[in-house]
Amino acid sequence: MPLDRVAREERALWLRLVLTPGVGTGTALSLLRAFGLPEGIFSAGTAQLTRVAGSEAATRLAAADPARDAVVAAALDWAQAPGRHLVTLADPSYPKRLLEIGDPPPLLYVAGDPGVFAQPSLAVVGSRHATAAGEGNARAFAEVLAGAGLVVVSGLALGIDAAAHRGALDCPGGRTVAVVGTGLDTVYPTENRPLADQVIARGALVSELPLGTVPQRGNFPRRNRLIAGLALGVLVVEAAARSGSLITARLAGEFGREVFAIPGSIHSPVARGCHALIKQGAKLVESAEDVLGELRLDPQRTSRAAAAPPGAKGAAADAPAEATDLLAALGWDPASFDELSTRVEREPGSLREALLEAELAGIVERLADGRFQRRRT
Repeated sequence: MPLDRVAREERALWLRLVLTPGVGTGTALSLLRAFGLPEGIFSAGTAQLTRVAGSEAATRLAAADPARDAVVAAALDWAQAPGRHLVTLADPSYPKRLLEIGDPPPLLYVAGDPGVFAQPSLAVVGSRHATAAGEGNARAFAEVLAGAGLVVVSGLALGIDAAAHRGALDCPGGRTVAVVGTGLDTVYPTENRPLADQVIARGALVSELPLGTVPQRGNFPRRNRLIAGLALGVLVVEAAARSGSLITARLAGEFGREVFAIPGSIHSPVARGCHALIKQGAKLVESAEDVLGELRLDPQRTSRAAAAPPGAKGAAADAPAEATDLLAALGWDPASFDELSTRVEREPGSLREALLEAELAGIVERLADGRFQRRRT
C-alpha cells in the first residue's frame, strides 16, 4: 500500500535520522531512548542533542543536508511501489526477535511481506563454496523445516544459502527470508536475481542498508547479525575454518539462540568449521528432526520430506546393484582413483566406467581435487 502523507512524513524523519552521516546505529538508538520518536529528536535543541550524541553528530542532525535529503526522497519513492516497506522500530510489524539483540536497526528496508517476521524461523547458513552433498543437505533440511512451520532465514549467497532458500520454496506454502548486505535495489550475487524474486513472492528480502549500497566486505558481518537475530537458532551446514557462517553462529550464541551443525568428513575443508562449532558446544544434527526436537516443535507438521530425513538413508539404498560394491569401497570419505583401485577387484577401465556411471546417476561426485565422494542426498 502506498504511503499516505502522514506516513510519508513519519518515515522521512526516521530516514533522516539513520541517513545522517556520522549517526550510526548505536547513536541513533541512544537518541531514540533519550527523546522518543524521531520527531522528538529533531525538535530538540543542539545542546540537548550534544549531551547524548556528541557535538559533531548534533551539528549534522540539525544542519541542512541536500545530499541526505535526496536519498531520503528516493527511499520514500521506492516505498511507494507495491510490496515495498520501510519498517521502523515503532511499527507493529518490526521483527520482535531483533529487539533482543544489542543494536537492532532503527529502520529496515523490506521487499515482500513483513508479516513473515511474526512466524518462528530458523537460519540455515554455510559455505559459498559448498559441495554438491552440502547443498543437497541444506535444501533437504530447509524443505522439512519449512514444512514444520519454520521460516527459513539465510543470506542469498551462492552455495548453502541459495540451497536453503530453494529448499524452503520446494515446500508447498514454505516461506523464506533473505537478509542481504546491500541496498535492496541491488541483488548480489547477480545470478541469484531470479531466486530473490521468488523469495520476495514467498517471504521477504531484508536490509538495513540504504538503497544504492553496493557489495562491501564490511557490510556482511552486519548482515550476519540480523540473520542470527531474526531466528530461533542457526543451522550451519558446511563451513570452512574461517567463515562468515561461524560469525553468524557466534552471534547466535551471544543472542541466546540455539546453534546446530551438521558434521562432515574429517578430510573436507568445508566441514572443519562445523566440527569446531560442535567442539564448542553446538548441537550435532543428523536429521531435521534433531533440530525440531531441540526447538520443541511438532515433527508431525513436517512435509512429506520428513518421512525420509536427509542423511538418514545413504545413497547406497537407491544405487544400482552393480554400484553397491563401489560404494562399499568408497565409504563416506573422499578417495582418489588409485585408492579405490586397491579396494575393489576391477580393471582400471572398468573402475573408471563404474565411477562415471555413478556420477551420472547422482550417487557419487567428483571433488575439485579429483577425488571421489559418495553423495549424501
